[in-house]
Amino acid sequence: MGAKTILVADDEPSVREFVVRALTYGGFTVTAVPDGNAALEALGQKKYDLLLTDIVMPDLDGIALSLKVAKDFPSTKIVMMSGYANQRQRAHNLDFLAHEVISKPFTLDEIVKRISAVLA
Repeated sequence: MGAKTILVADDEPSVREFVVRALTYGGFTVTAVPDGNAALEALGQKKYDLLLTDIVMPDLDGIALSLKVAKDFPSTKIVMMSGYANQRQRAHNLDFLAHEVISKPFTLDEIVKRISAVLA
């Protein structure tokens, strides 16, 4: 079986680029999009093993996106990330939805290890 596929949704270009670089370095096949609506469009075109989404994004935020993905693409694992403590708490209340909530900032090694663990 080939490399695991990951869809990254984050509205901050620098975070998106860092995560793509880290996960590609970790051996994953990565697609990145700038928001939740673009993530839904990408999920409609291709199967992904994991969605890594920022919680705070304009229009369709990471929690609304995750609820939709859990319903429409149940085999896709979900990991959320946020730099805001109150948003992390919102996500922790949705343990049934997300496999993991990662706090920003994180290191290259940390993101690869945590995503690898979820996909193991």
